[in-house]
Amino acid sequence: MDPIELSIFSSRLEAVCDEMGAVLRNAAFSPNIRDRLDFSCAVFDAAGELSAQAAHIPVHLGSMAYAMADIVAQIEWQDGDMVVLNDPFMGGTHLPDVTLISPLFCDGLLSAFVVNRAHHADIGADSPGSMPVSDHLHQEGRVIPPGKLIEAGRLDEAFLAELTADNRNPVESRGDFAAQISANRNGLKRLQRLISEWGRAGFLNGLKTLNAYAERLAADALKRLPPGEYRFEDLMDDDGQGSQDIPIRVRIRVEADRLMVDFSGTAPQVPGNINCPLSVAAAAVYYCFRCLMPEQTPACAGSFSAIKLIVPEGCLLNARRPAAVAAGNVETSTRVVDVVLGALAQAIPDEIPAASQGSMNNLAMGSDHEQGRWDYYETIGGGMGAGRQGGGLSGMQTHMTNTLNTPVEVIESRFPLRIERYALRDDSA
Repeated sequence: MDPIELSIFSSRLEAVCDEMGAVLRNAAFSPNIRDRLDFSCAVFDAAGELSAQAAHIPVHLGSMAYAMADIVAQIEWQDGDMVVLNDPFMGGTHLPDVTLISPLFCDGLLSAFVVNRAHHADIGADSPGSMPVSDHLHQEGRVIPPGKLIEAGRLDEAFLAELTADNRNPVESRGDFAAQISANRNGLKRLQRLISEWGRAGFLNGLKTLNAYAERLAADALKRLPPGEYRFEDLMDDDGQGSQDIPIRVRIRVEADRLMVDFSGTAPQVPGNINCPLSVAAAAVYYCFRCLMPEQTPACAGSFSAIKLIVPEGCLLNARRPAAVAAGNVETSTRVVDVVLGALAQAIPDEIPAASQGSMNNLAMGSDHEQGRWDYYETIGGGMGAGRQGGGLSGMQTHMTNTLNTPVEVIESRFPLRIERYALRDDSA
C-alpha cells in the first residue's frame, strides 16, 4: 500500500467514526448527548485492537482502546449481535458511560468492531447525574456487565426495559439507547462498504500497514525525550469520605525504544469515589503521549505500542471491585494528566504547558418528585494552562474531555431552571 492509498484508507476509517458520531448526536434524546456531545465512537479490529477513532472524548477513547481486547475475548460473537456494558471493572469507565459494541462479519469471518460510548445523565443512582458521594460501586447506579442487548439481529426488549426502568426519565433513556444502536448500525454499513471496496484481505493489510506507520511516527516523536528518569507527584484534596491529601506519584523512564510509566507509590484505593479502574488511568497516560505526536499520527494501537504501564493493583489508579469510581473518571483522570505532564516538563520544558484547571467541575441536580422528575448534569470549563505560545484560553474544557456546555435555551426549555447570567469571572484563574 503506497502512502497516498494509506492516507485515503486512514481517512475513510476515521470518517466511519465521524459519521457514527453525527448519527448519535442527531438521534439522541438527552441534552447531555445531543447538545453537550458527551460521546465517542471508534473502530477496532477483530482482536479488539484500536483501528480508528473520531476526535471525541479522550477519557472514553483511551479507556476503550485499553480494555476492548479483554471484552472481545469474553463474548461468543455472531453476526447481528450488539453488546452493552458499563461495568468499570469489565471495560467501562464509570457507570454513566454506557458502551455498545457491534461485530462486523465478512464472508462469515469476524473482521472488525464498531463501538460507541455515551454518557447517560441518569443510570439509576439515587443522586442526580448518577454521581453520588459514594463509597461503593453499587451506590452509583445500575452495573451492566457485558451482555447482548441485540442477539443475531433481535433486540432484547425485556433487557432494554430493565436497563431504563430505574431512571428518572426512562423515555429519554430509551431514546438514547436507540440512538446508540442507530450509530453502530450506520458504522457497520459504512465499514462494510469500505471492506467491499478493498476486499477483506486488503482491509486487513491496510490495518497492519496503518499500525506500522503509526508506530514509526510515534517512535520518532518520542525520540525527542532525552533518555532518563523523570518523577512527579501531586495530591487529590480529599475523597468525600474523610481521606485527604491523597498522592498520585509517577516515574517515567525513557529508553531507546520504549517508555515505562510507573505509578508505584501512588496511594492505595480510598473509601470515596475518586478511585479509577485501570482503563481510565491508561487513557490519561495515552492522551499525554498522543499530544507529543504529529497531528497526522493515526489514532490506532500502533501509536501506543512503545508505552508500558505499571500500576499496582489496589492503588488509587487500579482499584479493586467494588470500589466507588464515579469521580475517578472525571476528576482523578484529569489529575493523572497533570502528574504525567509534570514529569514530562522536566524532560522537554519548552513543549509542556502549565497545569490547567485540574478538574471537570461536575455539576448535577434534579428531582425525584413523581410529578416532575428531572436530571441535569453539566461539566463547566475552567482555565487552560499557559504555554510557550502564550496564555491559556478561558472557559473551556481541557485534556480528558471535549464536551460543550448545555445551551442556555436548552436548559430553560428542558429543566425547571432559569439562567440569569452566563459569563466569565475576571481574574478567577
